[in-house]
Amino acid sequence: MGVTSGERVKINDPATMRALAHPARLELLEYLSQSVEGATATQCAGVVDLSPSATSYHLRALAKVGLIQDAPGRGDGRERVWQASHRHYSVGGDPDADPEEQAAETVLAEVYLARQNEKVRRFLHRREEERGPWFEVSTITDQTLAITAEELKELLAQVDRVVQPFLRLSRERPPGDARDVSFQIRAVPLAPREM
Repeated sequence: MGVTSGERVKINDPATMRALAHPARLELLEYLSQSVEGATATQCAGVVDLSPSATSYHLRALAKVGLIQDAPGRGDGRERVWQASHRHYSVGGDPDADPEEQAAETVLAEVYLARQNEKVRRFLHRREEERGPWFEVSTITDQTLAITAEELKELLAQVDRVVQPFLRLSRERPPGDARDVSFQIRAVPLAPREM
């Protein structure tokens, strides 16, 4: 079975969400989702800054719930190569989900948000090294929109269409000065203000 692309695979199984609710596992899944040829536990260990044996444990946990799988082997066949089962995932989002699913989704969302915030923190700590155009175009913004749910759905679809040609795996020949950029969008309704 090869890696599928295109549509997002929806994760709503509590066991899968609990397995993914670990910073190293989120990072491993992100890395393998972006890898064309897959990676070994030793290669992945460098990404998550863990030992190969600890990394193997996390890789097996992801494989157990079907998020990653064996990739075609390389070399003499002695090393295990992992790849993501799919390129794109989304989580939960069912307002009628049972309490176990809601709890697992909340834990996973909190771990995910912490990971996204950490990406921004790392940039802030090295911003002195990012002088010039990269420093100037980096942004953290928050805008309040007055929008319907249907309009927001269309807006997000438009953003997906605009971003698509720049996705790392979609871009065949990026310019020499291209870098990987964490492009984060969060769209959540605010609580009504009391008047």
